[in-house]
Amino acid sequence: MNKDDKIYVAGHNGMVGSAIVRNLKERGYTNIVVEDRKYLDLTNQQNVRTFFWEEKPDYVFLAAAKVGGIKYNADVPGDFIYENLMIQTNVINECKNHNVKKLCFLGSACIYPKVTKMPIKEKYLLTAPLEPSNEPYAIAKIAGLKMCEYYRRQYNLKSVIAMPANLYGPNDNFKVEQGHVIPGLIKKFVEAEKNNTDIVEVWGDGSATREFLHVDDLADAVVHLMKNKLDTFNFLNIGSDYEISIKELAHLIKELTNYKGNIKWLTDMPNGTPRRVMDNSQLFGLGWRPKINFTEGLYETIQWYKDNYEKN
Repeated sequence: MNKDDKIYVAGHNGMVGSAIVRNLKERGYTNIVVEDRKYLDLTNQQNVRTFFWEEKPDYVFLAAAKVGGIKYNADVPGDFIYENLMIQTNVINECKNHNVKKLCFLGSACIYPKVTKMPIKEKYLLTAPLEPSNEPYAIAKIAGLKMCEYYRRQYNLKSVIAMPANLYGPNDNFKVEQGHVIPGLIKKFVEAEKNNTDIVEVWGDGSATREFLHVDDLADAVVHLMKNKLDTFNFLNIGSDYEISIKELAHLIKELTNYKGNIKWLTDMPNGTPRRVMDNSQLFGLGWRPKINFTEGLYETIQWYKDNYEKN
């Protein structure tokens, strides 16, 4: 990518998209195109077609998606599969129609089987059943991954297909009923500390483990890959090699928020996938490593929430 190439970041207001925009600007890219959802509905084929005809981007980062935690997936599974399929299909197809130089498609580690060997290699995709609690989202992301693969085969559409570990950082969704585990826990513990609540309830028994990656590290990784001229891999895990149990995570957030009460584990609620840690050897072999310490990144995310999200 040249500094003056036109780069479209879909989903620029979200956690991932905003991090990609920050990274591009820090690297000196000057021709970044974004559009708010109220003016561009990515689920609408004609809207997307018109946008690409008018803007003609050289590179595209597809970070727009409907995302959320276990409960949100369970509440609106139809919305999850429909909206994500429509967004992906429309954007990827227009990238092909307008000869985009390279597309970055953002997926998720939840595409992998519920039970599989650890650490998870890219080749384990579709080797066993998915985790039911996030199946609609996972199926949509698998479809997007495969669409990129087939468009590369038939139309030579070059793409970076990134499967991130569990993400956290600024601009996350901190709504407890919709968000992922880290923003949900941050909101619970910050509010409990402020209101002197005796108990914070957390779903599951805390035994599940996850690999977490700061969103700014993800952005740095995908921009690095888009700049990389190697075009060998169909898709890549984007992780940190840092694994922690939900129980350890909850106690760490409790400590960082100065909450003095107790944690009650709701053991009748789902844990999600028992363990998820990825093999990042292909990514690391391309010369990239994460830079942000987990505890420091978590503390900064808590402070961001207090300074921004909580006020609104």
